[in-house]
Amino acid sequence: MQGSAASPGISVAKAYLIHEPHITIEHKEISQEQIRDELDLLHKAIEKSKLQLEEVYHISKENIGEDKAEIMMAHIAMIEDPVLAKEIESKVMNQRFNAVWAVKETIDEQAKIFEMIDDPYIRERAEDLKDIGNRILKNILGIPFKDLSNMIEDVILVGEEISPSMLAAADTKHVKGIISEGGGITSHTAILARNMDIPAVFGLKGVLNTVKDGVLTYIDGNAGVAEFDIDSQKVSEIRKKINEQMSIKEKLKELVNTPSSTIDGHVVEIAANIGVPEDVARVIENGAEGIGLFRTEFVYMHRSGMPTEEEQFFSYKQVLQGMNGKPVIIRTLDVGGDKEIPYFNLPKEENPFLGFRAIRICLEDKDMFKAQLRAILRASAYGKARIMYPMISSVDEVLAANKILEEAKRELKEKKIEFDEQIQVGVMVEIPSAAINADMIAKHVDFFSIGTNDLTQYTLAVDRGNRSVSKIYNSLNPAVLRLIQGVIDISHKMGKFTGMCGELAGDPKAAILLLGMGLDEFSVSTASILKIRKIITSVDMKFAKNVRDEVFKFTDVSSVERYLADVLKERNMEYLLNI
Repeated sequence: MQGSAASPGISVAKAYLIHEPHITIEHKEISQEQIRDELDLLHKAIEKSKLQLEEVYHISKENIGEDKAEIMMAHIAMIEDPVLAKEIESKVMNQRFNAVWAVKETIDEQAKIFEMIDDPYIRERAEDLKDIGNRILKNILGIPFKDLSNMIEDVILVGEEISPSMLAAADTKHVKGIISEGGGITSHTAILARNMDIPAVFGLKGVLNTVKDGVLTYIDGNAGVAEFDIDSQKVSEIRKKINEQMSIKEKLKELVNTPSSTIDGHVVEIAANIGVPEDVARVIENGAEGIGLFRTEFVYMHRSGMPTEEEQFFSYKQVLQGMNGKPVIIRTLDVGGDKEIPYFNLPKEENPFLGFRAIRICLEDKDMFKAQLRAILRASAYGKARIMYPMISSVDEVLAANKILEEAKRELKEKKIEFDEQIQVGVMVEIPSAAINADMIAKHVDFFSIGTNDLTQYTLAVDRGNRSVSKIYNSLNPAVLRLIQGVIDISHKMGKFTGMCGELAGDPKAAILLLGMGLDEFSVSTASILKIRKIITSVDMKFAKNVRDEVFKFTDVSSVERYLADVLKERNMEYLLNI
């Protein structure tokens, strides 16, 4: 069965089917006299859920280490959020919902907000909310939880949804893989699986009705494939492959503290993309030289009103302190259009990708924008912060944003609040007009960061979520590569640097090409840091530039892809495509 590659690696073990009980929720209208009892039931269930998650955190800390277990703190923070509790309480008190229905309705409403967002990392937080909601519901209804802490043999977990809390509490010595009907590659379960080096394949619809409990199962988390009821010959072949991959991963770990420089001494920065402060532990573990993209949207999500400046300051400060002086590029708010947040009261749009979003919203809501900028500036006293504006299409937007930034600086100075007065400011290049006018924009910023996901979408006029045209969407299209090269050349000519935080930066096939094009910073997922560093440290700049020159002779994407795959093969690094 073919699904989505959620966590790399291969494994073989018996399938262990997890059939979660269907929770039946009755909508009952309660009387005034019953409100107190229902609220009491709710509060006890929330408190019990919190204690259970804290226990899961401590168990996982013992089993897999504090840094990897840190992801559970996000769940604890969610369940402690007073805004969530108040939303549920309001439905009980004002709409006379019974406690279980109030929980279900609130979780469904909040999850729907996340599910409508284009950014996959934030969209997957809907699953975290549902996990927390199910826990509260089970505790109200007295439904027991599946205990995976005392396995007696190696298994591959197979379920409709494997929650992060379920995985974190499992006996990790015996969990050799995860297969799920739902879930996404940016979900906390997927992140936790990658942190724990457990292969995972998601999106195998109907697998629970197809597979029998206990059958020998092969999982390939690189290709997103699972095979069931395999024979002994296949098992021995797989075990040989597993040993080879384990050896490769151990070898790559030697590069954790190695500088990202080519054979002839050309240095680049390999940074990480993150979405929440809890991601920093994984960034440090994999030896990233900075954070090239800190998405700040999560601070604004899962709440009924705007976050305070203080709340934002705390999140940014936490990341900067965790990075111990390494650079952190903090992207200002990037929501709107397709990323709906109810309290923003944004208009419905026919074409949200070309609509009211990101910097356009911030420049309209100056007070909100300035509060975020002040929070970033205040946090800059605790580390090396950089500010980045998203969705820039013109010089006018940069000038307007910089003007508000100067106002924020003045206000902090008046209050004698410390901040980095030399803080660098940059823009994301994700709209073709920004790439074309890079020379004009460069006069007003310190750096560029190329967002290849949107740049590709806008350059090729392809909605990357539309399956009918998705085959056209490819960041290695010669037109996209020419725009990227133009931005890099201009930035260097004007003494600035250019990074890349789109998916192309973490693609092993593209690494030598981007190096040859002169890219200064590769900002990638934590799982890709060591792979990209291996490639960078294995070539010299002359070779990389030759690869660039060859690629720019091609006129079609398929030729570019074939050539780049051959380059890795000739250098004996094609194995990096499969781990």
